[in-house]
Amino acid sequence: IQNTLILPMTEPELSFRGDIGIADGRIQFVGKADPSFVAQRVIDGSHHLTMPALVNAHTHLSMILMRNYKDNLPSLQAWLSEIFPIEDTLTEADILTASRLAIAETIQSGVTTFCDMYFHSEATAQAVLEGGIRANLGLTLFGDEASSRARIAEREGAMLALRDDPSGRITLSAAPHAVYTCTKETYQLANRWAREHDALLHTHLSETRKEVDDCIAANDLTPLFYLESIGALEGVRSLFAHGVFLNDEEITHLAQMNASIVHNPSSNLKLNCGIAPTSTYLKRGLHLALGTDGASSNNNLNMVEEMHLAALLGRLEGNLSAWEVVKMATLDGARALGLDQKIGSIEVGKEADLIMVDLAKSHLTPLNDPFSSLVYSAQASDVSTVLCKGEILMHDRTLTHIDVETLIEESNRTWSDVLKRR
Repeated sequence: IQNTLILPMTEPELSFRGDIGIADGRIQFVGKADPSFVAQRVIDGSHHLTMPALVNAHTHLSMILMRNYKDNLPSLQAWLSEIFPIEDTLTEADILTASRLAIAETIQSGVTTFCDMYFHSEATAQAVLEGGIRANLGLTLFGDEASSRARIAEREGAMLALRDDPSGRITLSAAPHAVYTCTKETYQLANRWAREHDALLHTHLSETRKEVDDCIAANDLTPLFYLESIGALEGVRSLFAHGVFLNDEEITHLAQMNASIVHNPSSNLKLNCGIAPTSTYLKRGLHLALGTDGASSNNNLNMVEEMHLAALLGRLEGNLSAWEVVKMATLDGARALGLDQKIGSIEVGKEADLIMVDLAKSHLTPLNDPFSSLVYSAQASDVSTVLCKGEILMHDRTLTHIDVETLIEESNRTWSDVLKRR
């Protein structure tokens, strides 16, 4: 990539113009070109910004089928009561179609890595490998120990085979849904599975005031301290989706844990959950990543839009900077998934997960501050080129692996079939 504005995400506010050399999927040089490097392809970056690809650290990818379905309900609980019955009817074929379409949208918004909590992960994995991106896929658990053991017995072999795929683009998590849908024994089972297989522990946490109040009423503990009291968090890297309602003691404790909070601003607003005090969290030492949640509670998978909302909401209760938001969506997202030694910044030796943003746009002119431009002015449609492990997945807004028109037709047919099953 030649003569591009580089945002390496290695130091606050750092940007400079230079070249990036890529070979065997890895970054060979950054800044000044290596004269001995022989390029098979040169991409002109003169009117572009090049940065690490975005990381969507919490989503339910296949919920794209339920986009704009049962909207405008008063609460998360009311929405879930409409969504759960539909989810119970979804087949592996439905998930494959939905995942393929969602991955197209994901790439188009500059994302090469996502963390998914859903069902039929083998189907999602097939779409991931076809699309050329990377994912952390959850062994999703609901209910009591018996049902969770049955799900593990059914899915474990396939999940471990995915982890061992030679592409190296799939990692795993144990994903018990939430304290209000999983028993103590299910969380303990998830913890044991995560430790045994070196996987993340990915769960929803303190998304609503009702969730927190109900947990205190039932256990005399907030969700975080309840999970800790039953051993669910022992010895694992934890990924907590939402974390909107954390008290002072929890914030102090989380800052000392091997854990990250995933901020999902669009979903939290749309489902009338609340606004996470992200500026306070960062000042107190919490690790924050960024996510879209599912497309049915967002209603898209647009991480550029999530950066925009996160930046605006972060101004309400603090001084969240544009650079901090971009870091949440890149390096800190990678760190949350245990991938920061591979991706998340532009450094020699790291895998080349990169995006190029077209700056030759009226709404990005004049540039002045590239980080502010990204979070306050940019659109997903400004992402022109996407690379994962050095492989070009999109160039000049054209996807190289995916036929979107066909997927749109297939997805509409699939959703029609789903509605007939109700």
